[in-house]
Amino acid sequence: MSEEKIVDIKELAKICKEEKEKGKKIVHCHGCFDLLHPGHIRHFKAAKNFGDILVVTITQDKFVRKGPGRPVFNEHLRLESIASLEVVDYVALNKWETAIETIKLLKPNFYVKGKDYSDKSGDLTGNIFLEEKAVKGGGGEIKFTDEITFSSSKIINKYFTILSAEAADYINRLKKMFTSDDIINIIKNLKDLKVLVIGDAILDEYIFCKAMGKPEKASVVSTKYLYHELYAGGSLVVANHVAGFVDNVHVVTCLGKKDSKQDFIEENLKKNINSKFFFRKDTPTIIKRRYLDDWNKAKLFEVSEINDDFIGQEIEKEIIGYLDKLIPKIDMVIIADFGHGLITPYVQKKIVEGAPFCAVNAQTNSANYGFNLITKYKNVDYISIDEKELRLPYRTKYGQLEPLIERLSKDTLCKKINITLGKSGTIYYQEGSEYFVPVFSDNIVDTLGAGDAVLSITSLLAKKDVNPELIPFVGNAAGALAIKIMGNKESIDIVDLLKFINYIMK
Repeated sequence: MSEEKIVDIKELAKICKEEKEKGKKIVHCHGCFDLLHPGHIRHFKAAKNFGDILVVTITQDKFVRKGPGRPVFNEHLRLESIASLEVVDYVALNKWETAIETIKLLKPNFYVKGKDYSDKSGDLTGNIFLEEKAVKGGGGEIKFTDEITFSSSKIINKYFTILSAEAADYINRLKKMFTSDDIINIIKNLKDLKVLVIGDAILDEYIFCKAMGKPEKASVVSTKYLYHELYAGGSLVVANHVAGFVDNVHVVTCLGKKDSKQDFIEENLKKNINSKFFFRKDTPTIIKRRYLDDWNKAKLFEVSEINDDFIGQEIEKEIIGYLDKLIPKIDMVIIADFGHGLITPYVQKKIVEGAPFCAVNAQTNSANYGFNLITKYKNVDYISIDEKELRLPYRTKYGQLEPLIERLSKDTLCKKINITLGKSGTIYYQEGSEYFVPVFSDNIVDTLGAGDAVLSITSLLAKKDVNPELIPFVGNAAGALAIKIMGNKESIDIVDLLKFINYIMK
């Protein structure tokens, strides 16, 4: 029975050990195998020829990051499909994100990949090198089959309705102008930029609760505390996003003297980020506590520890002095202005006048609604905001966006403007021309932080003067990844973005 072939990964390790003790050769294949096709079957048959027992491990659904709608078939169906093949002896669901730990656990005689992995430099993840090291460490060899190959992603894109008709039409048009390799190479070539991120530091605390009902004598909803998570947000997550794409990142921000959370922040910043913290005596580091229903992750309410007055003159002077020394050493500045007091008029003036390239987001949130307007910036090089942040300065709730974007360009003297439209997509404006990109995914876990991800990657592309067709496309791809992350729990990973683009362009 094929069901008997499906085993737990620890049980599989035990089976492999026992079979090896009997003198049998263990062959291991690993992958997503989202759409089982003739190429996979021939790969398994060729792999089996290397030994006696063929074991296959598959990637869990939560680790499949190939783009919207993936995996098409859940992990249970993928296990059943592979187990039904006569050539396969055992199949298991991998416990980890990659095959590396699995290889160490199973210690196969042969780890077998398809011929498209024989050129190891073509692996976007770079895991093939680590997998080979793990195989050799267990006394095994890595082998490559030479069978006919098919692209699961290409088949899925052609025959399955993953993207909306609008998005599919857009991608087909884009593919006539660029290949996935063109776009991937552009993103890889961002790494030499020297970037300064400056803005308010925010810690996002998510408190997960279970609703218990309404108390008899009070008009409130009673909840039971379950657990909480703390994420580095604000300018900190922008710096983390940027640090995934460039080698040299500086972040300048203010923490509170009362309860700085400096140790937590430093632990949660990427290693290639140089941080400079200034400390306000009159406040703790900003914490925004969001209470959520654990079942559907719906936000119930928010409580913030915040002092959003402008920083004092003493700290302002220190920051400006530091910027005087740092700005000549960097290529661009990204201002993550959340309207909580760090970006004073004088700090703003120092950056805009001194930076070789200045990208900015002036965010609208519940603490600054109607006050932190993008129009306070002049002579900046790139702006990335959402539709509401565009409409607020002009008191225009409805109507066409294009005239407002042109007006914003004139008012700020900015030639490159990106406007995110939520579920409707993105409009990018550059020197009088507009480029619309539809949304790629509506599989939303949390929208918080998506705009920060878009700001981070598109600012780098704008600095590099990348073709304006590509800036909103890559931004939307980053946004599609960001909305699948709870809060700012993770920053956008360059490998995930490259895989997403590679998938969607097939």
